[in-house]
Parts: sequence; C-alpha cells; structure tokens
Amino acid sequence: MKMLSHGIDISDNDVSCSRSLIESVENSLGTVRDAGAIWALLSNITGDDIVVSAVVEDDSLVEKVNQSIYNLFRENALGFDDLNGVGLKREDAGEGISYVELDLNPDFYPDCIVISFDTYCGEYFVENVAQSAVEAATGMQDVFNVKSSIINSITHIPGVGYVSNQTDDPVVVANVTNVEQVGVVAGAMIGAILGNKNTYLVKRHTPINVIPGSVIFSATAIMNGNPIDLAENFSFRSRIMKR
Repeated sequence: MKMLSHGIDISDNDVSCSRSLIESVENSLGTVRDAGAIWALLSNITGDDIVVSAVVEDDSLVEKVNQSIYNLFRENALGFDDLNGVGLKREDAGEGISYVELDLNPDFYPDCIVISFDTYCGEYFVENVAQSAVEAATGMQDVFNVKSSIINSITHIPGVGYVSNQTDDPVVVANVTNVEQVGVVAGAMIGAILGNKNTYLVKRHTPINVIPGSVIFSATAIMNGNPIDLAENFSFRSRIMKR
C-alpha cells in the first residue's frame, strides 16, 4: 500500500491558484479513482502550488495512477512550466513535479500528514526547511514512514517521466498509525519548520503575499480520506495569552 503525492505549479501566475483552477482539478479527481486509487484528493493548495494525493492498495497500480494524475494536471493546467520540465528521458529532465511515493502500514488506515511548500523565487534554504520536518517526524511514536520529495540528482516518477534536482517547492508526507498521535506528529513537524528563518504557516489556498526571500507552507492531516487544514487550529493553540 502506498500514498502518492504530486506537487506542481499549474497556475497562470506566480502568487496564487484561481478558484476556477481548483474547482476544475477537484472535479477531475474521479479519473484518478477510476485508475485504481482507493481515494484521491486535492490535499494542499499553497501559493501557486497544489498537491494531489492518492492511495493505492495494489503496488502494481502505481504507474497507472501516477499517469492519471499527470493527465489531470495537463488537462486542467493554466501554466505549463512544471509539466514541460518532466522528461521522457533522463537527459530531458528539468524542473517538474515534486513527487513522494510513501509506503504505508497496511494494517491501519492510511492516515497521513502532508506538508507543502511554496517559494516565490526558489529560495535556496527551502530544502533544509523541508528536511527539518522529516527529521522531526522520523522515529516518533506511531510514525510508520516519512519522506520528502527532495532529490539530489534525477529521479524517475513511475508512469510519468524524469525530473531533476532543479525541482523546488518540496512536499513532505508522514504516515501515522495512531489517530491520537496525528496532532503530536504534526506539531513536531510544524514546530521544526517554523524554527527556520523566513518561513510561515498559512491556511490552505493562501497566496504567497510575502517579501521575496520567504517561504510559506500548508499542513494537511488526511484522516480516512478526509483532508483537515491544520493551520487555523495550530495558530489558535499557539496563542500567547495576554494578561
């Protein structure tokens, strides 16, 4: 059993995703389920980036489901830079899809935390920020697996093609096997991220209206196929009470 998360910019601007783009992507998710996914959803909308996440029980369906997600992007895209960065051959790989293929514990619900980043101009430190979230979740109680889309060279997305390490705006996914630990793990990951410079937690579908040199991220808990935006809850719980 695997979770497949694809992060990409298919917007027509550098700041946000239009409502019409989001609606068209959500209306097309049935094609991913038809390809064999147990469920598929638009898990994160961060600045001008989106993440489509899907779960497959049969690992032999990974290529087919990945291809359906890629086709969904191409059919609904307003901007094509990241799509055009996917090469059919290694030598044609460019800046493309941020891809996470995460093994899940088949004995539990495929509950996960998905964190998605957006940079205004590919800020160099975003990979270190994403890695701090991976390190925070690694080894925690009831975390079965955690992985990011960060790559050092060229990687192959099964059923889709090749992307290079120029790919920015990383995605981090953690599989949590105890529902009561989801908040604990998410809190550790969010806290580690916010310890980095110029990095801000935002609500789902927030434009990247920041001074360039900054990074935004969204955090989603996926519980039995339902997405929960964690930003507002964590923002509320971390208030410093005034006297």
